[in-house]
Amino acid sequence: MCDIRFFKSAYHCYDVAANLLKLYEQDELYLNDVAYNLQQCIEKTLKAFLEYRGVTVPQTHSIRKLISMSKNNGSVIIITDWIIQNQYEIETWEADTRYNFDISLELGRIRQGLGEVKRFLDINHMSDKLNPELTEEMKEKLRTKMPKSVVIHDNFEWNCYYSLFKKQL
Repeated sequence: MCDIRFFKSAYHCYDVAANLLKLYEQDELYLNDVAYNLQQCIEKTLKAFLEYRGVTVPQTHSIRKLISMSKNNGSVIIITDWIIQNQYEIETWEADTRYNFDISLELGRIRQGLGEVKRFLDINHMSDKLNPELTEEMKEKLRTKMPKSVVIHDNFEWNCYYSLFKKQL
């Protein structure tokens, strides 16, 4: 069973990126941090869904490799076209933005990335706002699919577990 904290950590990276962009959109160093956190959000989300499938995830920052692993191992994650089309660029945001001080990212591209990563999270039900499909009846069905030891603490967790078990309901 996947530790729900993987999903929370991924969402935290998105939240950090969104807040940094609001505060420091004119600062190149902070734009690099926004890009880095967006890459980390995608990477951690892909890894969380793979962990749920019981896949031992290698230590990698390769979005390409994680997308391939997701497709080959029956992950229930929905990977957006934008992520697939931009996977090479997104990968560079991990290392290049931390170690190459000459890199200069375009503000418009980072804003687009922020919006697209939010869409990716929303499609995969990673949100603090409870998914409207999660009625009390649906929550009861979901509980029957989960180990008895799992305690759900908030809407975010309900949404993540719903994403993981939806096909079984």
